[in-house]
Amino acid sequence: MDRTDHINCWIFDLDNTLYHPSARLFDLIDARMGAFIMRLLNVDAVEARRVQKQYFHDHGTTMAGLMRHHGVDPETFLVDVHGIELDRLSPCERLRAGLTRLPGRRLIFTNADADYAARVLEARGIADLFDGICDIRATRYLPKPDPAAYAAMIAHLDIDPAASLFVEDMARNLTPAKALGMTTVWLDNGSESGHRDHLPEHVDFHVNDINDWLDTLPLSWGTA
Repeated sequence: MDRTDHINCWIFDLDNTLYHPSARLFDLIDARMGAFIMRLLNVDAVEARRVQKQYFHDHGTTMAGLMRHHGVDPETFLVDVHGIELDRLSPCERLRAGLTRLPGRRLIFTNADADYAARVLEARGIADLFDGICDIRATRYLPKPDPAAYAAMIAHLDIDPAASLFVEDMARNLTPAKALGMTTVWLDNGSESGHRDHLPEHVDFHVNDINDWLDTLPLSWGTA
């Protein structure tokens, strides 16, 4: 029996998952986060970087830390830091073909906002393949790996965890999914802090390339 033959919901993280970290899109977002923190706290770039990464590691996202410690309005932050050009991304026919073969629903679970997610999917030429997005607004600004974010995602996307598979570049974000009964795929592709809190027992598939992994799935499925 194939370990994915029971899956009818295929859930994907967005950033550094549906495009490779080598696109360095997060460099642009990081720069905007740094500038935001410099203005907010009246600090230099070095201190802003320290705060940014500390909050990311401690709270799941920089935004969550800024909300908790500085009362930052999440919408102001989201609009600011995601106001980047996406010309570093391009359509990938191999990715599109692999996603198209998946039987069932294809979904996005991201700590970003849905507007930005839609732009990324469009830039990758795969927007029409996805049936729903659970973004940071749908989780009431609680980010992965907060278990409450996963509960909100399950309700928002109306999924059965036991029949769902989750693909994620951040190993720590798989632990709550596994606890809920999801099949988990760690896309170990070199993204920043991807190895943080990696627990092998929470990973069903450990892969390095999303296209290679999609290519291993049963050809007999055909198109969905």
